[in-house]
Amino acid sequence: AKLGKDLLLQSAHPLGILWVAVQEYFREQDAACKFIDTEMPIVGTKECFDDLRVPPEHPSRSPSDTYYVNEGTVLRTHTSAHQCKYMRQYPEVRSFLCAGDVYRRDEIDASHYPCFHQCEGVRLFDRSEMTPEEVMEDLKRTLEGLAAHLFNLTPGEETMRWLDEYFPFTEPSLELEIFYNGDWMEVLGCGVIHHDVLRNAGLDPEKVHGWAFGLGLERLAMVLFGIPDIRLFWSEDPRFSSQFDAAAFKNKVVFKPFSKYPPVMKDVSMWLPETFSDNDFCEIIRDEGGDQVEKVELQDAFTHPKTGRSSKMFRVVWRDMSRTLTNEEVNAKHELVL
Repeated sequence: AKLGKDLLLQSAHPLGILWVAVQEYFREQDAACKFIDTEMPIVGTKECFDDLRVPPEHPSRSPSDTYYVNEGTVLRTHTSAHQCKYMRQYPEVRSFLCAGDVYRRDEIDASHYPCFHQCEGVRLFDRSEMTPEEVMEDLKRTLEGLAAHLFNLTPGEETMRWLDEYFPFTEPSLELEIFYNGDWMEVLGCGVIHHDVLRNAGLDPEKVHGWAFGLGLERLAMVLFGIPDIRLFWSEDPRFSSQFDAAAFKNKVVFKPFSKYPPVMKDVSMWLPETFSDNDFCEIIRDEGGDQVEKVELQDAFTHPKTGRSSKMFRVVWRDMSRTLTNEEVNAKHELVL
């Protein structure tokens, strides 16, 4: 139901506004940077996983985490699925940003949703023109500048810090955090592109190297615009949409919450089959409740000491963002889940 919504292409939508702000920064840094935001989200497992060194046993490849169309085709789990395609265009394309909707089976709460948006960026260099140390310096300088542009900060030890991380497609890998609203917050993950990924794109790592980064647009937009619930990005309620226009980033618009309707809470207890995954249960809840489900929380877990059988009890919080739900209608949907 979310395919083809193209929220990124809507100039007055918070995600579209943020995407434009990111493009503005990179256009100033590199006039030749290519911007991509219309790639279809249905991709092969080779592009989504194999080309990026994600091993077959990695949890992200599990059907409990990824939406499979068939054995060899998925809804992309990250926009990095298009990285090798555009790196193959080097040297005609030396830098690009690719943004779009991505899909992952996940928990249910105010900051997680099965469809969200990412921005992936790549910059490539001829090894004869840039040393590995200079590539890393360029990565840090450019991405610190992006964080400063988005959050109106001055780069420095008091406002930004780099942490070592691990990603299969970069080596070394880093995470950038900023100090914002009184706490440290992750902004993006990045690193020097792994030699194997370069080879998978038809490039010779002895001649070409570069860096890549990725960030989640919803998470940053929630902070920048003060949006408390990720479901709101998909809302067609004019009380939400009318608060934003193309100048919202420049004018530092902050979302003004409208009435919050009362929740209806229902508990579910069950003995667990051997292959049970919390994400699978959340998917069943989403199928019946859609965006009326605000949160699913684990309340209790038990393992029988003699039989070894396990059970869990979840609390499902139902709350519509535009009206009050009745116990009767929630009970009807809850019975379908049971």
